[in-house]
Amino acid sequence: MIGYYIIAGVMFLIGTLISSKLKSKFTEYSQEGLQNGLSGKQIAEKMLRDNGIYDVEVISTPGFLSDHYNPMDKTVNLSPDVYEGRSISAAAVASHECGHAVQHATNYSMLMMRSKMVPAVKIGTSLSQWIILAGLGMMGFGNGSQLIFLIGILLFSITTIFSLVTLPVEFDASNRALAWLENNNMTTPQEHDKAQDALKWAARTYVVAAVSSVATLLYYIFLFMNRSRD
Repeated sequence: MIGYYIIAGVMFLIGTLISSKLKSKFTEYSQEGLQNGLSGKQIAEKMLRDNGIYDVEVISTPGFLSDHYNPMDKTVNLSPDVYEGRSISAAAVASHECGHAVQHATNYSMLMMRSKMVPAVKIGTSLSQWIILAGLGMMGFGNGSQLIFLIGILLFSITTIFSLVTLPVEFDASNRALAWLENNNMTTPQEHDKAQDALKWAARTYVVAAVSSVATLLYYIFLFMNRSRD
């Protein structure tokens, strides 16, 4: 399992660095007020209306960078700094989350696929590591151990596919947000560039998660094939 710990360690380090950079960018741009003076809540509500969406509520949720769109109750949940903020960061994050609401309203295929995967992902996330460890621990005690290991790998592969499907969903939401901000003159050219920079760093956190999951899955597959030959 030394290979797993190496992969996990490297990905954790890269993820930590990017997360730190994202927080730094958010903090930096949260100090720069929007020329239009709108708050994140107002930005979100306007983007929803401009896209003909009237059944989604914009609410405040506790936490830092805890912003998300909930398709179950149709709410755009904004952290206090974004909900109340009148900064470039607030505009970027609020419009990005509304981008998900627009995806939902237009039945964006990748979002629909990701939503359908959620129940299976919950099972895979909670059980895969335990089953993989059980399969590895029982190696050498018959073919049953290989089957257990394989089941664990299949469960883990669900989370990997989910992380890959998440990438186009997040990139598309950012593209929708940036296009709306620019086309509706919500940001000046300078503000738009900084909003784009903030969302770029946010997207990289998802890229790292996906790469880490793929690398771990390939390691498990390699380990399974290697043990099967023994």
